[in-house]
Amino acid sequence: MNAPDLVRSAVANTFRSKTRTTLTVLAIFVGAFTLTLTSGLGTGINAYIDDTVTAVGAPDVMSVTKNSDSAEDSGPAEYDPDAIASGGFDGATVSALGPADLDTLENVDGVLDVQATKSISADYIRAGDGDRFVLSIGSLVEGQSVQLAAGEELDDTSGELQALIPVSYVEPLGFDTDEAAVGQTVSIAVTAADRSQHVIDATVIGVAEEALASPAGAAVTTNDALTDALFAAQSTGLSSDETERYGQASIWFSPDATADEITALQDRLSDAGFTGTTVADQLGAITAVIDGIVLVLNAFAIIALLAAGFGIVNTLFMSVQERTREIGLMKAMGMGSGRIFSLFSLEAAFIGLLGSALGVVIAILVGGVVSAALSGGLLTSLPGLTLIAFDPVSVASIILVVMGIAFLAGALPAARAARADPVTSLRYE
Repeated sequence: MNAPDLVRSAVANTFRSKTRTTLTVLAIFVGAFTLTLTSGLGTGINAYIDDTVTAVGAPDVMSVTKNSDSAEDSGPAEYDPDAIASGGFDGATVSALGPADLDTLENVDGVLDVQATKSISADYIRAGDGDRFVLSIGSLVEGQSVQLAAGEELDDTSGELQALIPVSYVEPLGFDTDEAAVGQTVSIAVTAADRSQHVIDATVIGVAEEALASPAGAAVTTNDALTDALFAAQSTGLSSDETERYGQASIWFSPDATADEITALQDRLSDAGFTGTTVADQLGAITAVIDGIVLVLNAFAIIALLAAGFGIVNTLFMSVQERTREIGLMKAMGMGSGRIFSLFSLEAAFIGLLGSALGVVIAILVGGVVSAALSGGLLTSLPGLTLIAFDPVSVASIILVVMGIAFLAGALPAARAARADPVTSLRYE
């Protein structure tokens, strides 16, 4: 019996006991279905985390603020003439960074580049003669990105004044759709220190989704040219010393830096009087919770697969028991132990293929429907999140892994069949 004959015989033998095979396939189906869904859940959430991380900051960038001595004292904080809003998520007050502080940061070992964060407080935004709406201004550092609903990313090398507006601003500003807003002109007003108001026109280059952790929440994001223009207008009437005061700065370090090297850099910054915060520090609690949830779900899938493996062992043991005389006859006709082992192992692998393929297909259909329903219902506040997403490589891996588990589960019954004595087997009643 050659290899094709072995495969044909294994497939035919699989359906000799339809009820038992169907129950075993259903057991594998449960495991493959669960594993595919949990894998898709992990893929979807991790993809969303990756998008969120790129929105919060690049992995080789650290936000730096200057330590304030008064912050460590209990009771009322002592007045600090250099205090300034940090510009971060917490809205804390820190000591202002000046040109001398930026020079100090550049000289810290491990710092490759330093860029001050220009904080802008805008009055309103409007399109044409439409209504005016309050807004906050955010900007991106190199390596950051936002999830776009329409249009394209900001170009910091362009001299054009460009802006990304949140999706929540599209309709109030008078645009019919996200796509219709792209290419339109909006006016942004800022009030300078001398109380004069300046209005600057900018081109909407894209519409941004309001991600879970965007750089500044539902903020209008500006490219370098527009940021400089707004900052210059806001600083009208200030001296150069008062203008060059920043709440925080971004520093770049080696993208190949290890966790220990990053910690050492934070220690050197602390010794110099600064506090450095990485993206991992900002998202540490979020990622820990999500990793825990995915781990628990994967544990359920492993339990289901183990149960399916025992089902395969039971099915093949019963098959070997029922076909004892047949095994003896095959051996008496010259069929070797290796081919007997291969025949039963192929039956196990084929059962695994049926169960895993069925489980994967049904999981993809169910996952797609559930994900679409949640995106349009409970998860509408998390735009860009596809809760259950399927990676073709992961799906193919699941089928191969389940077939491998089925093969291993069938090895013991197959080995028992291969060791059977032909004379004893032919006498079996």
